[in-house]
Amino acid sequence: MSDFLIDPDVLAALKKPASSQARSAKGGIEVDVVSGSETRLAVRVVMRETPIPRETGAHSHPQGQLIGAVSGLLSISTDHGKWVVPAINAFWVPPGMEHGLVSHGPFRGWSVYVGPHLCAGLPDYPRALRTSELMMAAIRRAAGWGDGPQSDTEARIARIILDEIATTPKETLGLPMPKDLRLVRLAQALMADLSDGRSMTQWADWAGIPCRTLGRHMLRETGFGFGQWRTRARMLAALEMLAAGLSVTTVALDLGYENISAFIAAFRKTYGVTPARYFAPDGQ
Repeated sequence: MSDFLIDPDVLAALKKPASSQARSAKGGIEVDVVSGSETRLAVRVVMRETPIPRETGAHSHPQGQLIGAVSGLLSISTDHGKWVVPAINAFWVPPGMEHGLVSHGPFRGWSVYVGPHLCAGLPDYPRALRTSELMMAAIRRAAGWGDGPQSDTEARIARIILDEIATTPKETLGLPMPKDLRLVRLAQALMADLSDGRSMTQWADWAGIPCRTLGRHMLRETGFGFGQWRTRARMLAALEMLAAGLSVTTVALDLGYENISAFIAAFRKTYGVTPARYFAPDGQ
């Protein structure tokens, strides 16, 4: 299945020509010049909408991609970990990085494609970031661009988008994956059944790792202790399940919580609000 947030025509337009190239500065942003004529747009925006959940398997492309949601919830996975992208956030995928996407329930969103030659000053690792009003205003303007060379105005707007990608503080809605193969196997087992309430000692025995070694390596490789990492995995799954329309009761029980109150307390501690407030229209 093709990426429902990828437009093949856009990717083709962003590829650098095979012929010899010179560089020319225009409007504060570099554009390629081939035989005296510019290539097509180096920054493009595509809007996408799907009324049903969609899943795209792991894939990569030479363009950088900033992915955002207008409504609904999107999950993105890379070898570095897993992130959820609610409507107030966006996610940056560097050029050539393998990633997969899943939308949960109805979804409306956008992608900014950045030609690989413009990604040198942008992060070379995946990251979630909170969208600013300035970024969204520039993206809405860029969404209306047609094919062809960038005008001076378009080049300035493109530079705003690139600067926002480069400088906007990162968000923390992610689940870092460990590198140790034993911990990777354990993490995958945890994510496969988040209702499993076995203790760290029991999981260490299952994985064949001394308990202290498990705790020490998990903290060093992910930044979270074992219990914190499992809670974070549950909370990311909770966002996906609630966005898909499941009730709070169902989500709490499916994620291994003994009662709804315990789940709501964990959710509030992670996100600052209750599930009802988190998914209320306009934060009401």
